[in-house]
Amino acid sequence: MKIITVADLAKLIAKHGFDKFMQDLMNYIKQDFSRWGEFDKSPRHAVHVEGGVIELMPVADKKYYTFKYVNGHPQNPFSGRQTVVATGQISDVVTGYPLMFSEMTTLTALRTSAATVIMTDLLARKNSKTIALIGTGAQSEFQILGHKLVRDIKEVRYYDTDLQAMLKFNKNMQDKGLDLVACRSAKEAVDTADIIIVCTACKGHVDVILDEWIKPGVHINGLGGDCPGKTEFELPILFRGKIVVEYILQSSIEGEIQRLSPEEIKKNVYAEYWEIISGKKTGRENDDEVTIYDSVGFALEDYSALRLVYDLANKYNLGQDLGLIPPISDPKNLISVLHKKE
Repeated sequence: MKIITVADLAKLIAKHGFDKFMQDLMNYIKQDFSRWGEFDKSPRHAVHVEGGVIELMPVADKKYYTFKYVNGHPQNPFSGRQTVVATGQISDVVTGYPLMFSEMTTLTALRTSAATVIMTDLLARKNSKTIALIGTGAQSEFQILGHKLVRDIKEVRYYDTDLQAMLKFNKNMQDKGLDLVACRSAKEAVDTADIIIVCTACKGHVDVILDEWIKPGVHINGLGGDCPGKTEFELPILFRGKIVVEYILQSSIEGEIQRLSPEEIKKNVYAEYWEIISGKKTGRENDDEVTIYDSVGFALEDYSALRLVYDLANKYNLGQDLGLIPPISDPKNLISVLHKKE
């Protein structure tokens, strides 16, 4: 069984190239969502604990089974810990044997960016050049670097309630060829944006962006609303535009649309992710419509990310093979692994 550490993933991306890795990851996600019907799917299993949530996200087809273990603890940064950490596994379906266990904290940021960028490419105006970034935490740089691959982004207007997070973002993005505009409010950031990315760790129904700020033709990526009771949009925004979600059964519990009634969801949610990817439904149809990607993160995105890392780890011979499977010749003689070896 191959083990991929944070250092291994960093080496892998250095060898493959960041942009190439992101482009390949987007292709893997498109491939997998295009065969949506082949997967055994379910909403993630969430355990709500004091101060946060711990989740298990499984999915499988006839070849691989994958899962991700991930948490969300918004108060962690106050004690020097990350809000989100994750690990994941890919296994062979035929035998049930695990093939690879991987870090997924960094990989989750990469796959979230890739999945979001795909929707931006299909839903945002082709001439979009300005991004409003509300929330400059751990995901922020990944989002902007990914969006540069599909649009000619010139300006990033950014805002966070945490000044240190804004300074961190500015420092990390100084050499990326962008006009970085630090804003004093979310309203100021959104003012002239073509694309709005909202990704905060606020717990609760918080109106991070207001309906009156949303102009015709804007595309919105809502990433922070990802569990029950946690949303970022003023409610009327959900009646303004074409909404795309990953998986209605999960998004209706965790996404921005959790505040809508079943009837409103049926009326106002335009499509699931796979329907846009496969071409079953059209993305943006004119330059005036408002489009909304209400993302909560779905297990199939992790499947794609783990599949890509597994392929590249084998290609570049990265990762350590550890003896986590008992090395026995007689499958029924498990106790033999406990025998003292001379």
